[in-house]
Amino acid sequence: MIVVIDTSSLLSLVRYYLPFDKKGVLFEVIKSKVSSGEIILLDAVYEESKFVGQKIILQKLDFLTDKGFLKENKVITKTDELIPLAPTRFLNKVKNQFVANPFQLKKLNESEFEVQKNRFMESADAKLIMYCQHLIKDNPEEEIYLVTEETPSANDLKLFKKIPAICGILGIPVITLPELLEKYQEVELGFS
Repeated sequence: MIVVIDTSSLLSLVRYYLPFDKKGVLFEVIKSKVSSGEIILLDAVYEESKFVGQKIILQKLDFLTDKGFLKENKVITKTDELIPLAPTRFLNKVKNQFVANPFQLKKLNESEFEVQKNRFMESADAKLIMYCQHLIKDNPEEEIYLVTEETPSANDLKLFKKIPAICGILGIPVITLPELLEKYQEVELGFS
């Protein structure tokens, strides 16, 4: 199983799970999965992590700031040259299927939409989605998930749909952090 993890899930991990990880089991499992490549951390997500929640992600997952660990394990996956599978079809879907609010789209002229589309294509969300498309194509026998705490419903004024809604359109499996942790047999969650 390979998962590509979103900033929202990393934030949930450090805020709501690690404080109860008194023996460090969950921390070590996550560190091990990151170092083995079972949890993929994209550079765009890593960059977001530097600015979210007063840098709590990098403080609590301190191995993500250890230059030796990062270099030895090639933890951060670069996405600067990442392009979508079938770029023309993907870009058509950005305009025709990924827009959350058609009324907002109608307010934009063509050049304003191009600016918004380019911002989206450079966002961590788009890079997560495109990277998962490539992973699924290149590893057809592998169980692959995009892990995010986002819900499919639009609850903000963003032009584009949320990660789960776009992944639903593209057939990319999405799970939440609790669902991921259930799949790791090394992690036993519960109260005693």
